[in-house]
Amino acid sequence: MVGVGPHPRPWPDDPRLDPDLLAEGDRRNVGDRYRYWRLDAIVADLDTRRQPLQVAIQNWEHDFNIGSIVRTANAFNVSAVHILGRRRWNRRGAMVTDRYLHVYHHPDVASFFAALAAADVTPIGVDNLPGSVPLEATELPQRCCLVFGSEGPGLTDEVVVGCAGLVSITQYGSTRSLNAGAAAAIAMYHWGLRWGGR
Repeated sequence: MVGVGPHPRPWPDDPRLDPDLLAEGDRRNVGDRYRYWRLDAIVADLDTRRQPLQVAIQNWEHDFNIGSIVRTANAFNVSAVHILGRRRWNRRGAMVTDRYLHVYHHPDVASFFAALAAADVTPIGVDNLPGSVPLEATELPQRCCLVFGSEGPGLTDEVVVGCAGLVSITQYGSTRSLNAGAAAAIAMYHWGLRWGGR
């Protein structure tokens, strides 16, 4: 069984701990250091060491990959996740990890790029489109937002034009493209090899 059971008494005197979790056990999918912590206390602790990386996902279709991308973004402790397009998205794949992140909605492309510009964050599109350069041969900016398209259509032309660069993941098989969730994990890991933990 995932997690831990009720905490033995006497309970620790720590304001970050949740009395209900101490009494009933903590079965959440969190690291051991956060066992029994309140949700807001976990978010506050994560905020002290967020990575400057951000990610964005176009939500023009009902895309089940968004949840997977959000879960990976949580694993890399990114500073922001942007949902571009429809506000509603399938949260099932995120497995409630979105609660530990700062998720922002942008109804249109212009408002999304304006938010990045205001925060001095460089948008980098991730798609295997003409003109893209191999991710493995690219040093991503430290303060960047990796932008992913909807599964199937990929990035829209309007978003590609607004990105400062476009990278693709080199493939060696017969399929035309990677699953969007897998591509996002690879791209975030590539960023982490250069900038993670700094």
